[in-house]
Amino acid sequence: MFRFSLLGLFVMPAAFAQTGLPQPGAIKPGTHPRLMVTEADIAKVKKAIESDPVARKWNELLQAKAKKALEAPLPEYKLVGPRLLDTSRKVKEQVLLLAGMYRLDGDRAKADRAVKEMLAAAEFPDWNPSHFLDVAEMTFAFAIGYDWLHSHLSAAERATIRKAIVEKGLKPGLLAYSAKNGKGEFWTYATHNWAQVCGGGLLVGSLAVADTDPQLAKEIYARTVPTLLRPTQRFAPDGGWDEGPGYWAYATEYVCYAWAAAQTALKSDLGLKNIKGLGEAGHFWIQLIGPTGKAFNFADVGEGRAPGVPQMLWYAREFHRPAYAEFERNRSANSPGILHLLWCQEPEKPSGKALPLDAVFRGVDVACFHGSREDPQATFVAFKGGDNKANHAHLDLGTFVLDALGERWAVDLGSDNYNLPGYFGKERWTYYRLKTEGQNTLTLAGANQDESAAAKMIAFHSSADRSFAVTDLSAGYRTKPGSVLRGVGLYQRQVVVVQDEFQTPTPAAWTWNMHTRAAVTLAEGKATLKQGKASLEMRILEPKGANFSVAPATQGSPQNENKDVSRLTLNLGKGKSQRIAVGFFPHPEAADPAIEPLAKWVSAGKLK
Repeated sequence: MFRFSLLGLFVMPAAFAQTGLPQPGAIKPGTHPRLMVTEADIAKVKKAIESDPVARKWNELLQAKAKKALEAPLPEYKLVGPRLLDTSRKVKEQVLLLAGMYRLDGDRAKADRAVKEMLAAAEFPDWNPSHFLDVAEMTFAFAIGYDWLHSHLSAAERATIRKAIVEKGLKPGLLAYSAKNGKGEFWTYATHNWAQVCGGGLLVGSLAVADTDPQLAKEIYARTVPTLLRPTQRFAPDGGWDEGPGYWAYATEYVCYAWAAAQTALKSDLGLKNIKGLGEAGHFWIQLIGPTGKAFNFADVGEGRAPGVPQMLWYAREFHRPAYAEFERNRSANSPGILHLLWCQEPEKPSGKALPLDAVFRGVDVACFHGSREDPQATFVAFKGGDNKANHAHLDLGTFVLDALGERWAVDLGSDNYNLPGYFGKERWTYYRLKTEGQNTLTLAGANQDESAAAKMIAFHSSADRSFAVTDLSAGYRTKPGSVLRGVGLYQRQVVVVQDEFQTPTPAAWTWNMHTRAAVTLAEGKATLKQGKASLEMRILEPKGANFSVAPATQGSPQNENKDVSRLTLNLGKGKSQRIAVGFFPHPEAADPAIEPLAKWVSAGKLK
């Protein structure tokens, strides 16, 4: 029978050993609470509740939420597909909310209910290590509950919760590092969100039990710091994240948890503060969210309103970016999480410098253009080049979304059900929401883009009268020695033009695609889109004489049916050199912008 030795696994990674970071052994026995939110922080939050209207409102909303949480069902061991993740996240939400509010108001009923939550999950046979995100999130939840409620827990409760952290969280983590002949499970060396979530959750768990299980904590800490830092370096150079905004939020969340826990327990930032691009990551989040409150949801991300992300408050403080806190306070005014309140201290004074209306993120080849930051009716357009090989990517090089008049007109359908057969395997590119036909981009003869292709932004320009970016999509369509370029421009902060130019060695038939939830009426060379009382006009500026077609984007089970979604298309006959230019007009009286070759766009805004 195979026997596992914790001590036999421990090899301090050389890169980590050289950093000179404080070690878990520096934590003095019995020093709780020590993770993420200190008692000094709690005192500051109580003062903020008295003086800050936002904090006061958040406290009221969270008190009401905590009252409902007292009556919620206890967690059950229930897999959905291969995942226990829904349960892990519910435990995390309940424990952090109830324990956090207990620290503010001393209501023992909240603490007692949080303890019941953990004791129920401690009875689970395991935390589903075959899908390790489930373990990581549960370990984090237990670590925070154990730490924040330490003085409230009985000796027996402490022992039970600590044992669960060790046996169901940290030891399975070390087993994962030793798996596959010592190479480790994929997440131990990954460069995407799994590494940050799994590494971050385990790291916080190690700091929770560092005084009672010092050797185990030391081993976990040594393993997880490199796991956490490796993917986080991919925020360079400018804060972008190629897994899309949903996984940006997931990755930055657990990076923040690890940082905050190490900061309060060890007075260490784990080296995160010096990682290039991490300080700019909040700018990526801000730029990707349009006036509808929806993000440019490329990759496996849902369509709905972008969630609140309290880590923006942490990064605002640590990187001295008051704009991050101001943005998050405004967006989450009516929907706070507990960490919004616990990290709500006196905000820094605004710098007085307005956020740029336009941005390009070179690391992930995404460009965003805002008509205004104050007007909820403003125009917003964002589009991407990117890399089809990125984790969670769709075959969507060139795709875009568009907001205007308080509505989203060009929609990204987002992810489908992760439990579909082969969703992350061989069948992935057969599903409509993931293949090229299901994106707001071009298809060539109805085929998917090259799965291994990447598209770079080659031009960007920002000014009051016209802002634009251009991406080279050629690699996506195997058109060498030809070229496929897409330019997206915002004119006078209102009108949008999406312009495509093709040069191919042999005649090619292209289809222009866009998805919308609006009602569509077609006319000669035009389409009128209506949602509620708002109306948007689309015009085919080139080629003259072309017309749109519209059809339902409906799919059969088991895929998402895409109810109420229409697919607008424009089909070109075969040709070697062709151009499509489509204009979007929130106000139909606006004149057509002059169409210039994309070569002039590139010349005016060429990126080095």
